[in-house]
Amino acid sequence: QVQLVESGGGLVQAGGSLRLSCAASGSIFSINYMGWYRQAPGKQRELVAGITSGGTTNYADSVKGRFTISRDNAKKTVYLQMNSLKPEDTAVYFCNVRSPSWHWGQGTQVTVSS
Repeated sequence: QVQLVESGGGLVQAGGSLRLSCAASGSIFSINYMGWYRQAPGKQRELVAGITSGGTTNYADSVKGRFTISRDNAKKTVYLQMNSLKPEDTAVYFCNVRSPSWHWGQGTQVTVSS
């Protein structure tokens, strides 16, 4: 069984920063891809950023230049540094790990006030 523990969400003013973390544990030995998705009320879940085991990253256009994804393979942890936050970034953020089976975290709320 795989567990993903997320942390770092919260309430921040527009222009502020937050850093999300997601640590994987349990029966997971090889992680191919780690990423972050988000889901705002009434909207579909969307990919925010992802990173492969080799360090290749991809970002949604809406967060390019503001968010940075990174990972620590030894710790099986993925991070999302979010800068210059906007109210439209408000959502529940979910960690996603592929090994290659897909695993999801429980979600962490990010709220950006204007």
